[in-house]
This record gives sequence, structure tokens and C-alpha cells, in this order.
Amino acid sequence: MNGANHLTIDLHAIQHNLRQVRAFAPRSKILAMVKSNAYGHGLARVAQALSDADALGIARLEEAIYLQQFNLPQPLVIMGGCFRPDDLMLAAAYEFEVVVHQHVQLQNIEQLSFAKPITVWLKIDSGMHRLGFAPEDVRDVWQRLTASSNVKKIRLMTHLASADEPQSDFTQRQLQRFAETTADLPGERSIANSAAILGLPEAHHDWVRPGIMLYGASPFKDRIASDHGLQMVSHFASHLVEVKTVKRGECIGYRHRIECPEDMPIGVVACGYGDGYPRSAADGAPLLVNDTLVALWGQVSMDLITVDLRPCPEARAGDPVVLWGNRVPIEYVARYSASLTAYDLMVSVSIEESHVRNPSTYLSSSE
Repeated sequence: MNGANHLTIDLHAIQHNLRQVRAFAPRSKILAMVKSNAYGHGLARVAQALSDADALGIARLEEAIYLQQFNLPQPLVIMGGCFRPDDLMLAAAYEFEVVVHQHVQLQNIEQLSFAKPITVWLKIDSGMHRLGFAPEDVRDVWQRLTASSNVKKIRLMTHLASADEPQSDFTQRQLQRFAETTADLPGERSIANSAAILGLPEAHHDWVRPGIMLYGASPFKDRIASDHGLQMVSHFASHLVEVKTVKRGECIGYRHRIECPEDMPIGVVACGYGDGYPRSAADGAPLLVNDTLVALWGQVSMDLITVDLRPCPEARAGDPVVLWGNRVPIEYVARYSASLTAYDLMVSVSIEESHVRNPSTYLSSSE
């Protein structure tokens, strides 16, 4: 990413969104998802901003170890669990909580010797068929975990495949399967992701697991963050490097994708798909130039974007451009980008931290 672009993360907005989670699920504890570098927003800063969450969910052991240096007040839950015995021993030494979703993890818990027992989140495959024990195996797994001196507490969880599709009846089948599987088992329950927090109160149970809603985007295709009282968190900005007039009938960019219907001003923005803006974005995708909404005009290049400046013909090189953020919801940009979602855009422009695989972006935080 070139120095012309910057991503501002509004930590106050993240805290506001956490309060909204509590408003939607007032009787549930919150396991806030900060996995994958906090959806690209910077793991350490976001984790510290979420000090009022009851626990933090990270994807891998490495992320949890990285967060140890910040003396966070809440437990860290390794959502992917630990596969190697050495990793599980390390997780136990740090007193991390772990998700257990396959038999090799169960066997490691049974065979190792921890200094202190740990809290285990027993994951049940209620129909997504990604991770989790089959319903018919759950009772045996629960009994084996209960018998282990390495386990002090067992929580029960599953993951919903289509909670963001309210018209689908598959979620109700998953809820029923989970309820039947765990009917006689003690322990706190966790089912609801962001979509279920917003749309399925019956799935809230003891713990909810917000992800995308914390970062200021709606999980639903036809909604945006403000529809749920959420605030935008990431603000991606650049500037114009050139303004030119292109004659009627001339085409813009690679493959001459779009033709000018009249003599018109075209702006060139110092950002492209190499910087995280979606290459698949279609003509008409919204941007903001000098507080005026304009449209993408032509194919996104690696380092440049061209825009239709007819709504603000006074624009000049150097003027600011908002790619998403103020008045340009990230969901709108995603809708103009084939097969992409707000999730994809967030992680494509990732805050640099030492543990991140592909650091690319300069960070400015509003605290």
C-alpha cells in the first residue's frame, strides 16, 4: 500500500458497538471475536478497546500469546483449538480457554498433565459440517472431558451456517438439533453470531459471539450498520492525483469498459486493488470527493481508480477521497463488488502488527 492512503480505526465506535451487542442480548455474556487480526482492524488495539467484553475469541494460539503482553482483563478463547500436544500444554500454561472440536484434541487433553485444569468449549456440529463433534458422539465426548482432571469447566457451543438468511429454515433445524443433543447436559451454551444476535433472540443463550457487528457492518445483505444502531469503525481514505477532461465517446481504463456520454471531468485516485480496494468493483460504486458522492468510472487498476467528477467539477489534484467510511458504508462498496462482502473488504486492508502475515496499512486511530 502506498503512503497516499490511510485507514483510520475509530475505537470509540467499537466500544459503542459492543454496548449495542449488550442491548440486543442483555442476559448473555459476550465472547467478542478478535480473530484474524480483529477482522483486519489491529488485534492489540481492538482487544484493549473491548475491555468490557466478557471474553475474547481468537483463531490461533499465536494470537493469544501475542495478546498476553497487554495484560487484558478477560480470558482468551482459542476458537480453532490446539492440535499439537505442545500447543495444548502451552495454552494450559497461559490459562487460555480452548475449543475442542475433534477427537485428537480430546485425546491430547486426556493424555497430558496440566499444572492447572482448563475451561473447554465443546463444539457440536449441528449441521454446518465444518468443525465440531457429530451429535451422536457428543455425550461420550462430554463424559470423557468431565472425567479428565485437566478440565475444570465445559461449555457447549455450535455455529450457525445461515443465520444471515432470515428466509431459510435451516437455522431452526440447527437450533433444534443442538437443543436435542445437549438436553440433559449441564453447562453454559453459546450459539449466536452477529446475525443471530440481531435477528434470533431464541439463540442468545448464555454467551453470544459477535464478530462483524463489532466492526460496524451488518451481517445481512440488504442492511447496513446504521440500521442496527451500529457505528462505522474503519475509514479508508486517499486523494486525487490528477483531474482531466475526457471527450465524449472516449473510454476509460483497461478494456475500455465504460464510455463517456459527454465531455466530462475524470478524477484519478491514488488507490487500487494493490492497496485493498476491490478489483471487482463495478462502475457506479460510491466514493466521496470533497464531501460529494461520486461514482467509480472504469476498471480498478493496481494502484489507481478513476471516478466520475461531474457531481463536483471543482475538484483538484490533492483533494481528499473517502473509499469507505463517512457517508460511504462499507456494505455499499461490497454490493458493487462481485461475490465480496464487508468481511472481505475489512481483511483486505489490514492494520500492521508484528504477528500479522500480510501487514500493509498505516494506522491512524481515533481514541
